[in-house]
Amino acid sequence: MKQHTVIDSPYGPLTLVADDGVLCGLYMAGQRHRPSEEAFGERARPAAFDAAEEQLEAYFAGRLTEFTLELRLDGTPFQRRVWEQLRSIPYGRTRTYGDLAEALGNPGASRAVGLANGRNPIGVIVPCHRVVGADGSLTGYGGGLDRKRRLLDLERGAAIF
Repeated sequence: MKQHTVIDSPYGPLTLVADDGVLCGLYMAGQRHRPSEEAFGERARPAAFDAAEEQLEAYFAGRLTEFTLELRLDGTPFQRRVWEQLRSIPYGRTRTYGDLAEALGNPGASRAVGLANGRNPIGVIVPCHRVVGADGSLTGYGGGLDRKRRLLDLERGAAIF
C-alpha cells in the first residue's frame, strides 16, 4: 500500500512516497514526469519516512555523502540498471550520459540513458543530478537546472542558501 508525506527542504517541498514501508519515490514540486497525486496513496507518516527525512536533512546540511536507505526502484529492467549506475556516482562528482552508457556495456545508448535518468523516481537519493552533458554542461534535470546546479554546488562545498 502506498503512502506519502511532504517535507520541507532548501529546494522546496519534497514529496516522499513509500510502498509497503519502503521508499519508492521522492519528487520535487513542479518536477517533470511527476506522477499524479492519486498515485502517491494516502497521506500518512509511517516510520519509513523518518529515516529518509533524517538522512535528507543531514545531506542538505552537508553532513551526509551517502544514503543508506532501503529503496524500491520500480521501472523497466533497463531503467533499473541505469538507476543503479547513478547510485555508483560518488558524492561531489559527475558522469556524462555517455559514461553511463559505456558502463552499461552499450556506448551508443546515451540517449536511452538520458530518458531513463529523467524517469528516476527517487531524485536526490538516486543522484540523477550528477549526470551532465558530454561537454560537462548542465542538461536535462526533471527538477529544473537551477536545482541541479544548487545540488552540485552543495556537493562541491559551494552551496549558499
